[in-house]
Amino acid sequence: MHVPTLIEKKRDGQELSAEEISDLISGFTAGEIPDYQMSAWAMAVFFRGMTAAETQHLTTAMMESGTVLEYPDGSPPKVDKHSTGGIGDKTSLILAPLLACDENWVPMICGRGLGITGGTLDKLESIPGFNIHIDERRALAQLKSIGVFMIGQSADICPADRKLYALRDVTGTVPSPPLIVASIMSKKLAENLNRLVLDVKFGSGAFMKTRKEAKQLAASMTEVGNLVGVKVAHLLTPMDEPLGRTVGNALEVTESVEVLHGNGPADVVKLVLDLAEQVSSASREQLATWLRDGTAWKKFISLVYAQDGDASSLEKLGQLHRAPIVHPFPAKTAGTVKRMDAETIGRVSLMLGAGRQTADDAIDFAVGLSGIKKIGEPVEAGEPLLSLHARNEPALRSVLAPLEEAIEVG
Repeated sequence: MHVPTLIEKKRDGQELSAEEISDLISGFTAGEIPDYQMSAWAMAVFFRGMTAAETQHLTTAMMESGTVLEYPDGSPPKVDKHSTGGIGDKTSLILAPLLACDENWVPMICGRGLGITGGTLDKLESIPGFNIHIDERRALAQLKSIGVFMIGQSADICPADRKLYALRDVTGTVPSPPLIVASIMSKKLAENLNRLVLDVKFGSGAFMKTRKEAKQLAASMTEVGNLVGVKVAHLLTPMDEPLGRTVGNALEVTESVEVLHGNGPADVVKLVLDLAEQVSSASREQLATWLRDGTAWKKFISLVYAQDGDASSLEKLGQLHRAPIVHPFPAKTAGTVKRMDAETIGRVSLMLGAGRQTADDAIDFAVGLSGIKKIGEPVEAGEPLLSLHARNEPALRSVLAPLEEAIEVG
């Protein structure tokens, strides 16, 4: 393999073969291809794009760079969900145990938050003791016993993706659609799924700002999944306001517990059911019943116990992770909420310490926002539009001006 020839070929808009892509990814993963050559190739892909076949080959090569989960013959259907990221999106915490109630296996490999979007792993780690690092043998045993696990990506799964993403992050090639598709789908396909639902966000608090962009990304991911034999469905969901009424790690777990008790915000419940019925054989009515009657809640308790968490802490997490300052943010005038900008709310959460700006940043589980009013809701003058949970006064003061810009009442 002559790497400069492959770079030139892609630079000139030609199609690479499956073998060429496979050799490129395996060589890069093994350290035989230097970063500067792979960066040049990624930039060529950024400008020239890839065909559907090339994207499929890239996804497969990245998936095969590491471990692909294996299951016993005759085991139940394996199902999962992927979200492209959002503000206040805690659906995985509810969806995973709910899908396991349907005698599916839910091998959910989750991610951390980066930038303004929250990560499922960070929310899980706000539960005392919860262990996201169980090995493959233990994970499989957990599927057999309770039908679900929620873990982080191990070093053995898609190592090519980790190496390539690190390069993309510092070379301006993150927004390349085929590279996005391959990054997302290689990790999900390494779970060896039968069915996958994609929650592709669009709007101010999403990576894809327009519905058209989200639709194109969803179509590409769906096509790649279907080509490798996974039944893929997708939903396009708006992210112009936060999902639910909380943003922040322990706050979102507490809200998820409310939903698992048959309560919680209507928009969270609706999205969970919308996603679940795409990959479940159970009816929407049955899924809703499992949320209401405690079946999904019991499954979640089993999940927490199985991964060393203290399930007895779930209903008092707000007290365990209580920020020193809880400050209401009042409406200046009476009216209706016209805007609750998701991007700014996410940035505020980050400024408070609920997110990370680099992969090594520590997370403050207690901070965030709660009681967030929804667009279209009426408010009286002086009524809280939300409450801020802050570690100290300087952090609180730093977010007041951005919030003024984020919220409109008219």
